[in-house]
Order: sequence, then structure tokens, then C-alpha cells
Amino acid sequence: MAKIIRISKEEAYRRLGDVPDDKRFWCQDSKVIKNLGELEEALGNMSDETFRHHSGEDRNDFSNWVGDVVGDEKLARDLSKAKSRIQAGKAVAQRISFLRSKT
Repeated sequence: MAKIIRISKEEAYRRLGDVPDDKRFWCQDSKVIKNLGELEEALGNMSDETFRHHSGEDRNDFSNWVGDVVGDEKLARDLSKAKSRIQAGKAVAQRISFLRSKT
């Protein structure tokens, strides 16, 4: 059974905001991502090869960044299960929509 965690307005804003400059995500394709909105856009535009580079059998860079830097464990879990950049992008879009509903 999943644990329900309430997200405050302030926490939702924080998760939607830019991460510190030294915590940005650097994609293999030279894109630099500083927030969830940019992650959603990048997933929609990157090649499948770039997605596979960051998300495969032995690594999940997107999930790790979202969990460790953005601090969103639910989205990190969802990203770890995504099998394609389209699935990952949908997970990010849904989470952004949820977080915006809290602000």
C-alpha cells in the first residue's frame, strides 16, 4: 500500500522551481536541465538513443536526479519504471500538473 504524503504549497513551488546551478542535469546531447518543465521538454525532444544512454538496465539518471536533487520520490519511482522517453515524459507532465494544482 502506497504511503500518502501531503505536499504543501511551498514544497510544490520548490519542486517546480529551478535547481541550484551546480545540480543541473547535463544530458548526453548537451542539453542542460534545471527544472521539471525543462525535463519534460527535453524528454519530448531527445533521441531514443540519448534516453537509453541515461535510462537503461544498469542506470537511471533521470530518476536519480529527480529523487536526489528535485526531491520528488514519487516521480523518481515513476521514472525508474518508464521504458521509453514518451512514458517518462508523460510521467513528468502528470507530476507537473499535480504539483501546479497544489500551488
